[in-house]
Amino acid sequence: MTGRAETFRLLGLLLQYPDGGPPVVPATVPDGPAREPLTRFLAWYGAQSPFDLAQHYVETFDLRRRTSLYLTYYLHGDTRRRGMAMLMLKQRYRAAGLTPPEDELPDYLPVVCEFAALLGPGAGEAPLRQHRTGLELIRAGLHDAGSPYAALLDALTALLGELTPEDQAAVRELAASGPPDEEVGLAPFAPPEYLTGREVRA
Repeated sequence: MTGRAETFRLLGLLLQYPDGGPPVVPATVPDGPAREPLTRFLAWYGAQSPFDLAQHYVETFDLRRRTSLYLTYYLHGDTRRRGMAMLMLKQRYRAAGLTPPEDELPDYLPVVCEFAALLGPGAGEAPLRQHRTGLELIRAGLHDAGSPYAALLDALTALLGELTPEDQAAVRELAASGPPDEEVGLAPFAPPEYLTGREVRA
């Protein structure tokens, strides 16, 4: 596995809920643009107790919509289009021979990072690039909240490179207007078993 793939895999690991305390991580971080922010985050992460880690994670990602790790929310909000976007993402995983975890939606950022690690630049990183505006909003929200997790989004966006002028404009627009709003939920478009990694049988 290349250093770039190892970095995406490490990011996916660190962005998951720290169930049972810090996961086992490499002694050294791969070289590259993500190394400095990743090293900074790991220094903080390794100094926390399991309880403090879990509490901070819940407060950061589960109780704040602005820093939700479910990427399709930023492009589509709670609309029918979000359900379709998740179905398409799941189909992309399956076409590559991968199955998302049964207990997670396919747009969960750690899952998308793992996909990037496995398939590499191009097809693997395409979902992250498609949701670059959402990643930038998560990053800004984490910095505004003063969360050490901001370093992980710094690392991730450093891997993806500089924003294009079009991306910069999209980030500004999304920050100003917020995600689309349509009080229909996901149920009219697809039941939960179609959106997680579970197989659907007749």
